[in-house]
Amino acid sequence: MTRSLRPVGLDFTESAPVRLVFEAVATAAPEAVYRALAEDVAGWPRWFRAVSGARPTHGGAGREVTLRGGVRFAETIMAADPEQRYAYRVDTTNVPGVQALLEEWRLTPSGSGTRVRWTFAADGAAPFRLALTAARPGLGLSFRTAVRTLDAQLSAQHP
Repeated sequence: MTRSLRPVGLDFTESAPVRLVFEAVATAAPEAVYRALAEDVAGWPRWFRAVSGARPTHGGAGREVTLRGGVRFAETIMAADPEQRYAYRVDTTNVPGVQALLEEWRLTPSGSGTRVRWTFAADGAAPFRLALTAARPGLGLSFRTAVRTLDAQLSAQHP
C-alpha cells in the first residue's frame, strides 16, 4: 500500500525527530561523486547494494527508487548543488509508519578527495522511529560500503 508522506523542507535535516548522519571519505573528486549521485541516478544499483532500481522522473526533478526487499520511494529533488549537495524528499512509499523522510548528501573537498556526509532525516510513528534508530549500524555499514564501491568504480573509470 502506497502512503503519502508529509512534505518537508531542507531544514528537516536539522529538526527531524530521527537524524542519522554518516561520513566517509572518497578519493574521487567532488565533481565525480556529485555526477554519480545526481546525474547518473540509474547507476545507483551498481554501487549502492541496497538499491535494486532507480530512475529519474519529472524531467530530473524527481526519482523513483526501489530497494532490495521491495521498498519503493517516489521522491522530489530538493537540492542539486553541483559538487556540494544533493538532497531529496520522499513523497510516497510503501514503508509503514513513516510520516516524513528527507535524505541529504553533502560533499566537501578533503585532501585529495571528497568527504561524503549522508543525513537520513525522518519522522514517523514510535515503532518506526525505534526501528530506524535500531537500524543505525546497518545503515552506516551500507553507506560506507556504498561510498567505497562508488569510489572504486570512479577510480577504475579515471585511473
